[in-house]
Formats: sequence, structure tokens, C-alpha cells
Amino acid sequence: MFELATILNAEDPKSYRTPEGVYNLLESAADDTANYVAHYQRDALAFDYFATPTDSATVHESERLHQEILSHIPTSAQVVLDVGCGNAWVARELLPKKEAVISFDIALRNTTEALRRYPAPNHFAVTGDAFALPFRDGSVDAIVSSEVMEHVPDVPLYLENLIRVVKPGGTIVISTPYNETIQYSLCIHCNRPTPLHAHLHSFNERLVESLLAPFPDIRYRMVTLSNKALVYLRTHGLLRHLPFRVWKGVDGLANRVVKKPARLVVVITKVEGL
Repeated sequence: MFELATILNAEDPKSYRTPEGVYNLLESAADDTANYVAHYQRDALAFDYFATPTDSATVHESERLHQEILSHIPTSAQVVLDVGCGNAWVARELLPKKEAVISFDIALRNTTEALRRYPAPNHFAVTGDAFALPFRDGSVDAIVSSEVMEHVPDVPLYLENLIRVVKPGGTIVISTPYNETIQYSLCIHCNRPTPLHAHLHSFNERLVESLLAPFPDIRYRMVTLSNKALVYLRTHGLLRHLPFRVWKGVDGLANRVVKKPARLVVVITKVEGL
């Protein structure tokens, strides 16, 4: 039976466990609104990550993105780490199929709610910083990190931690908006330009290639999906009834006609023996 304590990079892990069962390994953030740790703690309190979106097109796009991500998780991967778990959809989908799912998030509110919503003996929750993942090197079979990379201030350090923690032969699946135009508004509190949705970066294939180039022990491939024209035309009313493979074919054809994908999925494999 899987024991989380065997892979946590902490002395006496049980001493960090909250009454709700979360291993809180995040050091107290300074009371500074500019501090990203403090920001996401407050963000999770202000916005309910577990609320169902009211727009049916958004629901459809999320479901298709989730299906794409899950299709890249090997059946053999039994310990899956979800970095930036948000509403814990990875746990919901994979708990019946895997030995262990670890919901990891910078916000204690999210990890606590993840355990409450999806209680299971193979579901574990850890609060911490993606820049210092509190797990031993090569300790998990697969990592999912969906819609996180665009938020992190230091993308190379984020990638370095994911690659460090996954086992040789293991898989990392990252998703992010594709070629997004970062928009800013002027914050009424600090009077500084503030990116909408807290998106700091925009990614395409060329940028991802440059970011992964320093890591010699990996192989990777990229997939684009969710054609914006199909979203704009509100075709989800029809397309949501299609099986995933059929939808993916339609979406791929649309992106060949009008190359406007909304999402980029990066699948990284850590090479064994290097």
C-alpha cells in the first residue's frame, strides 16, 4: 500500500498534517500583497475553484482539455501528482484507477476542499510551492500540471522541479493557453498594471522548445487543440455529443483550416539511463 511519507522530502511528515488531513508544507508567506504565495492563498478564498462554470462552452472546452490530458497518462503510472490541483478534477477522474493521486496546490483552501470532495484512502493532499516541490527526486510515476505554467513567475524553476520529481521513464503532462494575448488593467489598489487572470506568460511551440532545451534527460512532444473558431461559433451544442476521438478529428481539421487553437499540451517523458 502506498505511503505518502516515503516520498515527502520532510522530516516527520505527520507533524505537518492538518486536522483535515492535508500535509501543509508551505512556509508562512509574508503579509505582502505583491508576494505570489500570499496572492494565491487569498485568491482561493475569494474565488471558488470548485464552482461549476455557468457558460456551457467553457464547460465543454474544459472537458475536452481534460480528456486530452488523461489520454497521455500511461496506464502503468500508478502514483500521479497533480501540481496546481485547483478543483481536483484529476483526483476525481483517476482515483478509481490509480494506486495514489496526490492533489498539490499552493492554496490550503483548495487542497482541503479536494480531500473533502473526494475522500478516498488513495487520495492525498499536500500544500506547498511548485518552486520547491516537497517530494524526493524521481518519486512519482506521472505529473499533471494543468493551466499553471502561465501563472508562475519563474518558468524554468517550475519545469526543473517537475522533471526532478518524476521517475525516469515517467510522464509529465502540462497544459496552458496557446499564443495568448496578455492583457493588463490598472490595479486600483497599487496603481500598477496587473495582468488579467494573473497570466504572466504566453506560450507557443518555439518558446516551449527554448525552455526545455536545457534539460538533456527528457523527450517531449506538443499538441494543440480547442479551435477558437469552433468556440466562437458556439458549436459545442453539437460537438459535445461526439466521442473524444471524433471530436478531436473535427477540432484538428478546423485548426488546419484556421490555425487558432486555444490550448497547448506538452507531454514530457523523462528518459531512463541518462
